[in-house]
Amino acid sequence: MSDKKLILSDGDKKIAGVCGGIAKYFGIDSTIVRIAAVVFTLAGGAGILLYIVGWILMPKKNDF
Repeated sequence: MSDKKLILSDGDKKIAGVCGGIAKYFGIDSTIVRIAAVVFTLAGGAGILLYIVGWILMPKKNDF
């Protein structure tokens, strides 16, 4: 069983740790996730909505 969990990042964060947590989960650089979030934001505002949803739904490390 995998112990890989999608959680907010404590160390790799600029605002809430959503992009850092996603990057760690998928094993990619957080800069790529941040650039994708900016592109989605500029292409209609979906990036902001997805970021807020992630912030609400993703648990902190100590929440489980």
